[in-house]
Amino acid sequence: MISLEEARGRILEALTPTTAETVPLPEAWNRVLARPVPARLTQPPADVSAMDGYAMRAAEATEGARLKLIGAAPAGHPFAGEVGPGQAVRIFTGGFVPAGADGILLQEDAEETAGTVLVKEAVKPNRWIRRRGLDFAEGEELLPAGRRLTARDVGLAAAANHPWVTVHRKPRIGILATGDEIALPGEPIPPGGIVSSNAHALAAVIRAAGGDPIVLPIAPDDRDAIAAAAASARSCDMLVTTGGASVGEHDLVQKALGPEGFALDFWKIAMRPGKPLIWGRLGRTPVLGLPGNPVSALVCAVQFLLPSVAMLSGLPAAPPATLLVRAGAPLPENDRRFDHLRASLGTDRDGRPVATPFPVQDSSMLKTLARAEALILRPPHAPAAPEGAEVEAISLGQLGI
Repeated sequence: MISLEEARGRILEALTPTTAETVPLPEAWNRVLARPVPARLTQPPADVSAMDGYAMRAAEATEGARLKLIGAAPAGHPFAGEVGPGQAVRIFTGGFVPAGADGILLQEDAEETAGTVLVKEAVKPNRWIRRRGLDFAEGEELLPAGRRLTARDVGLAAAANHPWVTVHRKPRIGILATGDEIALPGEPIPPGGIVSSNAHALAAVIRAAGGDPIVLPIAPDDRDAIAAAAASARSCDMLVTTGGASVGEHDLVQKALGPEGFALDFWKIAMRPGKPLIWGRLGRTPVLGLPGNPVSALVCAVQFLLPSVAMLSGLPAAPPATLLVRAGAPLPENDRRFDHLRASLGTDRDGRPVATPFPVQDSSMLKTLARAEALILRPPHAPAAPEGAEVEAISLGQLGI
């Protein structure tokens, strides 16, 4: 068995980002930029007013002064003239500050009468004026390549006058569940069988990571059927299998793919749950073989599939983010396998995060996993830890799954 860290490193080293494609900006959310986004204009394009009021020469705008109104500058309709001595221009938020003016008198500090405006509070130079280029300048790089676009980023790209952006193509991930005993939800369940949850759960994980899941029909425990199903996914950027990864008589993934040219990199890792994990390549297609146990498959997905989809999407290789928490219960000494304890999340009286492991950690219990908010990480040979000890955990909510 190899360590969790070595397994993840070997997987990510073997992956390269997908090619680039250009998409309309409304479809760019959550995509990863393949090229940087520069500003195609300067924002704001001129000095603009930050408030409704009057533009004037600050030196003349002393308390009690009365200035002549010579025009207006609403947003989108600049005043064409210049503010001279003793003059003012009615201005609104976003309106271009006219030439000659260097201050804004707020409308609540003014009194307009018969074409004049009375200054009720002195105006400070440059007050309430947003200078040209305050936000960004033409040619400035606003968003770097390798950034996953947020809604805020999409707004920035729009303001910079980009109707299209160049992003990495969404990775296509084939999902192949295997086993005579499983049926998809809603289908007839074979005698002695169960409903398969893995394909749907893994598809959701892939979508959360920004990938495009392709759920293949279930393959029975038959070498030819597994090989044929895997062959149909050769155009995918990765094939994920679930089930058939162990050493039993019916664990046929390696046996079925071997004659098709499957090159095994490693098999079995020192982690719990999730020991029987396969990594290799079928021709040009990377293959990640997950256990059939639903909890094991999802924990492996957190540690290996999420980072893989992110890497394929154009993001830097990185393990799942962790946070420091207080243990909500005593933790026993760990053995040689990296353990993942399903846990709830809360806070102590000082507002510090507390992760409390569920009392039963059986890897068959999907209900427990669904209710879990975190995975407490217990490295190999970690000593016993008392309640309140500081430990590392992965927040499942922060991962979006």
